[in-house]
Amino acid sequence: MAPHAPGSRTREVRSDRRMTDLEALMWNVEKDPHLDPSFASVTLLDRTPDLERLRRRLLRMVQRIPRLRQRVVPTLGRLAPPEWQGDPDFDVDYHLRHLALPAPGTRRQLFDLATRFLQDPLDRTRPLWAFVVVEGLEDGRAALLQKMHHTITDGEGGIRMSEQFIDLTRDAPDIEEVALDSEAPPSRPTLLDAAADTLGHTWRRTLGVALRGVTGAADLVSHPTRLRTASAEIGETAASMLRQVAVTDRAHSPLWTERSLRRRLEVLDVPFDDAHRTAKALGGSLNDFFVSGAAGAAGAYHRRLGAPVASLRMAMPVSTRVDGSAGGNAFVPTRVVIPVDIEDPIERFAAIHQLLDRTKRERVIGVIDQVAGLANLLPTSVLARFTLDQARTIDFTTSNLRAAPFDLFIGGALIEATYPLGPVSNTAFNLTMMSYRGTLNMGVHIDTGAVTRPELLRDCLVEAYAELIAATRQAAAADIV
Repeated sequence: MAPHAPGSRTREVRSDRRMTDLEALMWNVEKDPHLDPSFASVTLLDRTPDLERLRRRLLRMVQRIPRLRQRVVPTLGRLAPPEWQGDPDFDVDYHLRHLALPAPGTRRQLFDLATRFLQDPLDRTRPLWAFVVVEGLEDGRAALLQKMHHTITDGEGGIRMSEQFIDLTRDAPDIEEVALDSEAPPSRPTLLDAAADTLGHTWRRTLGVALRGVTGAADLVSHPTRLRTASAEIGETAASMLRQVAVTDRAHSPLWTERSLRRRLEVLDVPFDDAHRTAKALGGSLNDFFVSGAAGAAGAYHRRLGAPVASLRMAMPVSTRVDGSAGGNAFVPTRVVIPVDIEDPIERFAAIHQLLDRTKRERVIGVIDQVAGLANLLPTSVLARFTLDQARTIDFTTSNLRAAPFDLFIGGALIEATYPLGPVSNTAFNLTMMSYRGTLNMGVHIDTGAVTRPELLRDCLVEAYAELIAATRQAAAADIV
């Protein structure tokens, strides 16, 4: 979760009774700690926030977003996705904590604390989120650590949820404490009732798939000229499935071959205006700029360590959210092989732009939830092993989030920056970017078993973005772009 807008705005909230099949997949594979889908952020504040004020706003957030006071309840035989049920013992003070760093309170201490905080497993019998206010930073500053399980929401949904506890001004009007409705203990259905409900869900889902198939077949009978087009689409979808769901080769890096549970957070900042002007001048998007820099840095890292590589496989979520809703998940995981040996930044940008544009149109994006539903029928150990093997085909992960372009406050404290920690998920590192207040804040969540020189990777990233900006300026001055 991260800054976006003031807490007075009311959005539609995604909060179904059951998880989606993709959410259930993330829940099930978490049996292996390498596949922990939780994500976090480190928000730097200019002073310690008013804890009581923050607590009241979190209570309001919990009231408006039911999933934050619900726990996960598995269904019979995993024939349907798990359910969300109200936690009768919900206590906001369990989820909001407060501690102080020991002297001298450096950023390095804070970032190391953040990686340990993210790795501490969430209690699967309680609502799946936690906030920690951290005091004791140098110069009287403070921080807010936020952690959330991916089954609650994705990054974009989390940003919109954060509107509930963020203010536009330091002295924003306070609110009264919200009295949450007490949750009655959930009734315990009989075995027969649980079986009927689970099988009913499975039947309705299967019937829906069958009806869509019958409708499609009837349409082909009525319009036989569409048969050739439909056959081509089926072939393209199958090819897309092979590219995205059942990759057989390994990750490409000759260096990032090991995987561990050791983590490190490195951060960097890039001026938003420079990045935006560069992307626009080169005919692409801010995400093209972001990924181009990541590719350049990954290639440079390998060359500096004497192990040049031509390409690496990158995982990237593609948002499918088409409304302004908060909470829930609306994304599809994709992967793409990107060139990292193009040393000219502008040529690299052009190649990345084409690849990302093609990836966003992958046909598997439209059927990934059905694929996840079938996968969830596998035994948990088999599913986790398959997912782990597929994750090992990926070298690194990227994700791009957008927050507010203006100052925001938490409990009277100014947000100075927010660095995201995306899930590593058995890859070498996760690079997530969040734009806020004229800056691209980037968090590099690194598996140090894979990337043994994390500071070098950060330096390569800083240099890659600077080189892309400088090269575009030079080309513009020479009237090349």
